[in-house]
Amino acid sequence: MIAKVISPIVMVGVIAATVGSAIAHTPLCACYDNGDGTVLCEGGFSDGSSAAGVRIYVSDKSGNIVIDASMDENSEFIFDKPDGKFTVMFDAGEGHRIEITGDDIY
Repeated sequence: MIAKVISPIVMVGVIAATVGSAIAHTPLCACYDNGDGTVLCEGGFSDGSSAAGVRIYVSDKSGNIVIDASMDENSEFIFDKPDGKFTVMFDAGEGHRIEITGDDIY
């Protein structure tokens, strides 16, 4: 009888732990126009983890990568704002990518 009660409780705990860990690591990235011809991007994760070393790249309107770099030790990336339309990709791997269009950067 006790085993029948414990098994569902254990299963609920395992499911809750799995779902909680999947949700707890959501990527975050925002980019800002510095007003001096450069753009600052800041990244991180919802659980407070650093984005230091995370790949970040800038593509032109044709999709060609024009800047390929990584977030610095402060989870920041500063780059010269390209002419024309561009896109910034914060790429921490499958399911952890954020794309920001240049039109959305103020």
